[in-house]
Amino acid sequence: MSILAAAPSRLRRSYVPQTALAKSVEFDDEMMSVSFTDGRVLRVPIQWFPILRRASHEQRQQYEIGGGGISLHWPELDEDLSIAGLMAGVDGRST
Repeated sequence: MSILAAAPSRLRRSYVPQTALAKSVEFDDEMMSVSFTDGRVLRVPIQWFPILRRASHEQRQQYEIGGGGISLHWPELDEDLSIAGLMAGVDGRST
């Protein structure tokens, strides 16, 4: 029996996210914010992504969400980011 199954109903979560699927992306001068379909928002430093950091505001706005929400793509910039990588904290310096 799992711990959750044994726990009283008052201790159970009402919602447990299963998958992080991107819904939209926004930028400010220092951060990229990815909004997810389940209501979460992930903010990461734009400095992690040199191509996006050097891009104009207009270029950053020209993104596509791929795979139903599992990836981000900027065609003009030839930049691709996976949502799994963002959630894991992968940045441009990680190899």
